[in-house]
Amino acid sequence: MNSAHSEHQLTMDLIMVEDSAVDAELITDALKEAGLIVTVRRVEDEQGFSAALKKRLPDAILSDWTLPDFSGRSALAIAAGYCPDIPFIFVSGTISETSALEVLREGAIDYVFKHQMQQLGPALERALKEVRGQRALRESEHRLRTLLDSIPELIWLKNTDGVYQFCNTTFESLLGAKEADIVGKTDYDFFDSEMADIFCFHDRMAMVATTPRRNSEWVTFAVNGRRALLDTLKTPLFDTKGNIVGILATARDITEHYNLEQQLRHSQKMEAIGTLAGGIAHDFNNILNVIMGYSTLAIERMEEDNPSKELINEVLIAAERAVTLTRRLLVFSRKDIVDVKPVNVNEIILNLQKMLIQIARERIALEFHLADIPFIVQADTGQIEQVLINLVSNAKDAMEGVGELSISTGLEMLDDEFVASYEYGKSGRYALIKVTDSGSGMDAETQKSIFEPFFTTKDVGVGTGLGLAISYGIIKQHNGYITVESEPGQGSVFKIYLPLCEEAETPDIKIKAVGPVKGGKETVLLAEDDASLRQLAQTILESFGYSVIDAVDGEDAIAKFMESKDRISLVLLDMIMPKKSGKEVSEAIRKVSPLIKILHTSGYPLDSTSADDQIEHFDFIHKPYQPSDLLKMVREILDRDPPGVFEKETNP
Repeated sequence: MNSAHSEHQLTMDLIMVEDSAVDAELITDALKEAGLIVTVRRVEDEQGFSAALKKRLPDAILSDWTLPDFSGRSALAIAAGYCPDIPFIFVSGTISETSALEVLREGAIDYVFKHQMQQLGPALERALKEVRGQRALRESEHRLRTLLDSIPELIWLKNTDGVYQFCNTTFESLLGAKEADIVGKTDYDFFDSEMADIFCFHDRMAMVATTPRRNSEWVTFAVNGRRALLDTLKTPLFDTKGNIVGILATARDITEHYNLEQQLRHSQKMEAIGTLAGGIAHDFNNILNVIMGYSTLAIERMEEDNPSKELINEVLIAAERAVTLTRRLLVFSRKDIVDVKPVNVNEIILNLQKMLIQIARERIALEFHLADIPFIVQADTGQIEQVLINLVSNAKDAMEGVGELSISTGLEMLDDEFVASYEYGKSGRYALIKVTDSGSGMDAETQKSIFEPFFTTKDVGVGTGLGLAISYGIIKQHNGYITVESEPGQGSVFKIYLPLCEEAETPDIKIKAVGPVKGGKETVLLAEDDASLRQLAQTILESFGYSVIDAVDGEDAIAKFMESKDRISLVLLDMIMPKKSGKEVSEAIRKVSPLIKILHTSGYPLDSTSADDQIEHFDFIHKPYQPSDLLKMVREILDRDPPGVFEKETNP
């Protein structure tokens, strides 16, 4: 419709269905007297009416009730089907009250008798305003509907009886039905009674509280069967009198967030257990060091025919087994010393092939599918072998000794999203080791716990539950990943990802000649907080002629060094001590004596943050150590030229 010239003067385009030219003129005059400016297109029959509508839609339609070959009711039917939004007003002198009411129900917006023509102008203005309002309302509703349907969250509305009144298209995907089939029904029409009871309970709680309430619910989508965790906010709706009339609910799919949160918690739990295991292993190493040290000294002082020698040797054997156990704990906590060097993954598997076949036994068909190209990774061969042994052993148990098992290798590209889900490592090219079995498989709940220490599905007394946990620790220590894919009755697939070397260089191997243990007359500052281990080290050193100054903690070590620095030739320094750490002690005494020789020791490996970057020669002995190993390393360090001496002599 055209815009108004003034507040009371409108210009509009009208189609008039009228067979009388005189009546048409009277109608036009009545509209002008009402202050309206109109353009009238008069038609007399159905053909002319249809042609006028097709040419240009009018702002309004005025129609007589009775025409020679046409009727107003027929015109209304055509207009309702072609342009239902255009206001249709009957202007007639023959229409009855009964017929007028009927056509109003059929779509006419008003009617005016010809003998009351003064009512036509106001009636037309009212009709136009009403149509404009209805059109604006529909447009607003369309925009709102479009907005609600474009929102990825689920949105729905129920009345106080739990009957659905509205939902968006996202919600339709949950129930697997269109809104028209949802409205008027309840949760009991779409969910089992237990689930429907839960939904209704949360609805009632929100209405009782009269405030929005949030809850989480696991639901299964009818469209694709996907199970999802919904974070739902249910808000009670009130009428103008403050009475609750329904519940408006919005729900967000937080399944991915929940899974990431569970992965984070799992990672934190594994980290905490690893820290605990590392701490236990550290303290146990000190105890083992004392047992092994004194046992070795005792054996060396016995005559060959002493019957006690064999008994003490059994103690040493048991201690060595305990050392293996602590190493496993340190592997799990990722604090073990590893012999990392460039190795070919395929060669590791081939060298271990015979042992793996023996583990699998005769009734398991073990196949190897190794890629033709070498995959060079930085790894400790022994630890990777341990992972493979653990996986094959577990697969054998899962298959109860009968089935098919395969080990294959390949190349895999991992992206940032994969790395982010595990929260360590980096994206790039990885060597893939895949161990596939035809065993009993695992459900999703078991897979969540499979890498946790002491978790096992085996019978009591069969297995410790440490195999996969240790494998997890080893692979993570190598900046790799280990995953499992499995379903009950469908077997399992374990995948190991190890980062490929950018440049594979074979390290130089230097073989040191092993000579007899030698002693000396030098003075050694021994800093060790464990009293038993400190006494053992002192006994070993003094037995071979060395003078020993002992210190009980970091501050004591610094003080003893300052008192006797001129006669101390070597510092034997524990890296983890009270008051000051070994690193802090090392830095303090090197400020005073830059060339002092230091032998570091710990039950943990020494990481890059513990070492001083300025130290050119960094010597370290891992606990527990044999007396001979300690003595050889002490002698080797003392006989070595101090760092910088040769350079100063040749480059004055």
